Amino acid sequence: MGLLYLIPTPVGNMEDITLRAIRILKEADLVLAEDTRTSGILLKHFDIKNHLLSHHKFNEHASSASIVERLKAGSTVALISDAGTPGISDPGFFLVREAINAGVTVQCLPGATAFVPALVSSGLPCDRFCFEGFLPQKKGRASRFDSLREETRTMVFYESPYRVVKTLEQFVEYFGGNRQVSVCREISKIHEESVRGSLTDVVAHFKETEPRGEFVIVLAGKEKR
Repeated sequence: MGLLYLIPTPVGNMEDITLRAIRILKEADLVLAEDTRTSGILLKHFDIKNHLLSHHKFNEHASSASIVERLKAGSTVALISDAGTPGISDPGFFLVREAINAGVTVQCLPGATAFVPALVSSGLPCDRFCFEGFLPQKKGRASRFDSLREETRTMVFYESPYRVVKTLEQFVEYFGGNRQVSVCREISKIHEESVRGSLTDVVAHFKETEPRGEFVIVLAGKEKR
């Protein structure tokens, strides 16, 4: 049997990759990448000359069977996404499940994940939290908000710059303008920024300052009474 590695890659600063990740990417028989162009830049930066194969949400169901066969035949396969840890709001879950069902050993390296530094630096409780990732854009969006009304744990969301103001305004509608929030953007990049305060104040900030970059929203849970 081969081995499937899930390799976290930097969400911003290239120095965030681990020495072990570099070694395994060099040694693997095959590297699966969400976007071979994006990952090609990363591999070139670290002088990794390895074969890249595209593996993303549009082809993972079709390609996973052949990848599992390669793993069963003894290949070492490394899976990376565009940034962060595969499977966290990125492709990865389906292949991992199929590999496990086939008896293949799966290992995930510790490493970069955008929501962890955003959560820990938010100033909000991080001993218990729920990760919600990207909210549904249309269908199921309202019901998701409804399901979180009574959530007492800190909540973590991913959002694009194009929808972050809309999402924060809907948070005000569902959770109240006084609910505390920390909005972190461009984690580990040059323009990294965290904006903390009440939902009302943070909405006002991003209405005055155009949102740019990728966002992690860390929202306080409902206070226990």
